Amino acid sequence: MNESADIRGTIQAIAPKLEQLRREIGKKIFGQQQLIDELLLALLCRSHCILTGVPGLAKTLLIKTLAEASELQFTRVQFTPDMMPADIIGSQIIEELPDGRRRFEFVKGPVFTQLLLADEINRTPPKTQSALLEAMEEQQVSADGKVYPLPEPFFVLATQNPIEQEGTYQLPEAQQDRFMFSLRIDYPDFDSELRVMCETTGSAQQKPEKAITAAELIAFQNAIRCIPVPESVAKFAVRLVRASRPGSPEQLEFVEKYVKWGAGPRACQYLALAGKALAALDGRFNVSEADILKAAPPVMRHRLLLNFRAKSEGVDADRIIQGLVKAVR
Repeated sequence: MNESADIRGTIQAIAPKLEQLRREIGKKIFGQQQLIDELLLALLCRSHCILTGVPGLAKTLLIKTLAEASELQFTRVQFTPDMMPADIIGSQIIEELPDGRRRFEFVKGPVFTQLLLADEINRTPPKTQSALLEAMEEQQVSADGKVYPLPEPFFVLATQNPIEQEGTYQLPEAQQDRFMFSLRIDYPDFDSELRVMCETTGSAQQKPEKAITAAELIAFQNAIRCIPVPESVAKFAVRLVRASRPGSPEQLEFVEKYVKWGAGPRACQYLALAGKALAALDGRFNVSEADILKAAPPVMRHRLLLNFRAKSEGVDADRIIQGLVKAVR
């Protein structure tokens, strides 16, 4: 009984704490409220997130501001075409001992942190991108036959430029699947862009204060997993994901026409987790279909591999997801 009360108390503390964190981030980031909300959802779910947008839309600044407003160890890695996997996970060096003997010593790379900003991740070739796979999935790094655990909590928040731009590489499908959310950043509206111009070119700029600790974040993450998903809602989420696959029993015409590869089981897991986080932020202790629908675009858009026909006709993943929602409801 006491444990249940403690979990409820922790869940009730999530919304005001996240609101405080939003206010601190809002001191530097203007007009991107939905983006901030979705980024914080990924943190509550103990998952990774990738942000896509053209240069200059404050993708890097957003993540750096989040680090400033939280008591998390932060590391930024600028991905470049000449970067190697060892530049991320670390490497073995020869260390000379006081008695003159030498031995190999593993020097940890920048991945050994709590909040890793993988800046412009698609500027480096897939070989180097894949160096993050084990870290993202297992929260550990294997090197020279040894396993090195990563700090808790551990997040990879990556930014990337649109794949059509020069000097970019497509992320491997296996790595894209490790990201819970794929968030798209668009140009700000007129008022927000005016505020950006005025407030970032003056001498006085606000600095975010610390709003959340690592211990609080871990407690929130553990409490969220205790929120139940009703069977009817769970079945709805699974139907939504399964309908995205060509050749599925649902046989949706537009899916067969435009989709080469649909979302996998991780999409079901992330829809449930995102639904739990949305319920907690709303002060509820169970997940609704509305939560699943709200989470569907950021969870599924990077898990749908569209065919050439879709690209030639201007059909994107968000349009496919809209059709899936209408067909499954």
